[in-house]
Amino acid sequence: MEKRAVVSVLGKDQVGIIAKVTNVLANNQMNILDISQTILQDFFTMIMLVDIRNTDDLDNLLKDFKVIEKELEVTISIQLEDVFNAMHRV
Repeated sequence: MEKRAVVSVLGKDQVGIIAKVTNVLANNQMNILDISQTILQDFFTMIMLVDIRNTDDLDNLLKDFKVIEKELEVTISIQLEDVFNAMHRV
């Protein structure tokens, strides 16, 4: 069964954001299914669709993301795909 989540990252552009976020995903056995990132003036934005079926404990992922958020002064959020879709229905 496919189990997916949407990960978003927002912050001031700087070297290493993609590398650090994707390393956290890899360390937590998450595969990136789709990714979009752009820079709007000095602001970095990235949205990823990730496969979370091999992840038993999202708490570890959230702890790892908190470290990256503090280190890089970015905001990282993750929502299960079903919740994301329900919140964005018109």
